[in-house]
Amino acid sequence: MTHRAVISGLGFVTSIGHSSAEVLDSLLNLRHGLSSWDPVPGAESAGRVAGLLKGFDVSSVNPADWTWPDKFQINAQTVRMMPPHGVYALAAVQQALEEAALEPADLSDGLTGLHCASGGSPRMLHHHLNEMERNQWRRVHPHAVLSSVSGSLNFHLGAHLGIRGSSCGFVSACSSGSHALGYALDEIRLGRQTRMLVVAAEDLNAETALPFTGMGALSLQTDPVLASRPFNSRRDGFVPTGGAVALVLERSDAAESRGVRGIAEMLGWGQACDGHHAAAPHPDGRGLLDSMRAALRDASVSVPEIGYINAHAPSTPAGDRAEARAIAALMGEHRPAVSSTKALTGHGLSLAGAMEAAFCVLAIGSGIIPGQAHLVQPDEDASLLNLPRVSMRITPGFTINNSSGFGGSNVSHVFAPIRS
Repeated sequence: MTHRAVISGLGFVTSIGHSSAEVLDSLLNLRHGLSSWDPVPGAESAGRVAGLLKGFDVSSVNPADWTWPDKFQINAQTVRMMPPHGVYALAAVQQALEEAALEPADLSDGLTGLHCASGGSPRMLHHHLNEMERNQWRRVHPHAVLSSVSGSLNFHLGAHLGIRGSSCGFVSACSSGSHALGYALDEIRLGRQTRMLVVAAEDLNAETALPFTGMGALSLQTDPVLASRPFNSRRDGFVPTGGAVALVLERSDAAESRGVRGIAEMLGWGQACDGHHAAAPHPDGRGLLDSMRAALRDASVSVPEIGYINAHAPSTPAGDRAEARAIAALMGEHRPAVSSTKALTGHGLSLAGAMEAAFCVLAIGSGIIPGQAHLVQPDEDASLLNLPRVSMRITPGFTINNSSGFGGSNVSHVFAPIRS
């Protein structure tokens, strides 16, 4: 039996807001969260702009020094073994569970699962390895592994929340969050779980962002307005960000039985690989075209029904170009609204797919289509797309969310307003 699934709760810790209301206001008014950034004081590195997270300070390698906004009920003992982005994740989960009206007992019923996405914490790994070497490899902090490796979100959140259903972590570069959400949908549709909590989170620090300078992937701009410019002819790279997003995905009849209608429905998803290059996308977006087609088939939605596409478009020359070609090839004469919200937030890496899926859900539930911020002169391929320069108060209807990662790993989701 295939069960319908709705998103019944959202939580945000992002550069454009730490609540649904703040994020919605930013999306509607195209208010970006990008700021000047000095990741290594005194060093003349690239990456001088980032999507910073106001009110949080997890820069120290000592969790006892970490701080967060008072509105989040986070116990210092809970985070002492976590990576820095674990703090963001706890804040996002708190919001999502509250909106979904879920109690702790609901999470421990064996029918609630947890899927997480994160790339681990390079900062904590770097610190603990340095300490081991300094101690001639004889001593290591007991929290070294749990605070740094990929998958640590599942370890901590599963234990903290009392999860007894499925628990799995996803690491597929910038498609990680999208994979976590897609496979969560399958768990519900196949009847394996009643609900799934999907959490994606990412550090923001020099160790996470600056290695991308070796690939020439970070923007060299110092003006926040010029740094993240998806689809612009003069874009020169992405702007890093961190944070966390949590989504509660739930069987629709289970949500209704609790008196919760949900925000939007997730109809399907698809994935495909470019089979082309470890780091560069196929020039024509071959894999992304295939993933969008697969998602539409899975959702039983036709091309003319699509009202909005949230593009992966990270503001890199090759990435934006490939996606523009893939969207144009799929849509033909149909021209739905297209925008990349990374112009506002920056690129959240493993967080990005889940964050932008949550933006799509919020847009559907609130009746808006986010515009394409910072668009001045679209490049030749992007000129084939309908890129509204302001947000519109229109319910987008059937919506596609795209993600692309290293190795040509592409994922597409399809969302829609909840059917009566």
